[in-house]
Amino acid sequence: MIEIRDLEKVYRMGEETVAALAGVSLSIARGENVAITGSSGSGKSTLMNIMGGLDRPSRGTYLFDGEDVSHFDDNALADFRNRRIGFVFQSFQLLPRLSALQNVELPMIYAGMEPDERRARARHMLERVGLGARMGHKPTQMSGGQQQRVAIARALANAPDLLLADEPTGALDTQTGNDVMALFKALNAEGLTLVIVTHDADVAAEADRRITFRDGLIVSDAKGDRP
Repeated sequence: MIEIRDLEKVYRMGEETVAALAGVSLSIARGENVAITGSSGSGKSTLMNIMGGLDRPSRGTYLFDGEDVSHFDDNALADFRNRRIGFVFQSFQLLPRLSALQNVELPMIYAGMEPDERRARARHMLERVGLGARMGHKPTQMSGGQQQRVAIARALANAPDLLLADEPTGALDTQTGNDVMALFKALNAEGLTLVIVTHDADVAAEADRRITFRDGLIVSDAKGDRP
């Protein structure tokens, strides 16, 4: 599904240049469960941002189902993000004045879905993540784990091909983090392609494949059975 070739990302800081990615090549098959690890500044978050269409590479090629995303214009990139990618962040990124149901509806509004259809789908997704009884609650009325489940439901709203999660358990206690990871594993078992960026070795160990970054390069790409 994903083919990345010789990907580079260079940032300019005054008169200096910093290479966040220094020539990365990798492939990810549909249905894989991949963890990307590495220290801060290693390039893993930069790669995730490019994969999700939040940033553009300086050089190289990013193919998604055969389409060269690196050459999309702004409108095509926005459409790609909304229809093909689901995002889950450490900080949840929920709108505080909206209910759980309204937060999950947002991506479908941008996709032009009819109100009745998007409301029904939002209800279904909240039930799918175990929040059927909390649809009318606002983020401040929910625990961190419940907010992250709302964020996951929102990420799944447009039936994405790829779910990208950036430190999804970083703001959660151990048990709640384990519950969220169990939900991710269930979604992956249903065929959803999952890429998680994490510092947490226990989270990375849950993946079928673990890619480690250092100084903008892949230094390890290991496959193994889930525990």
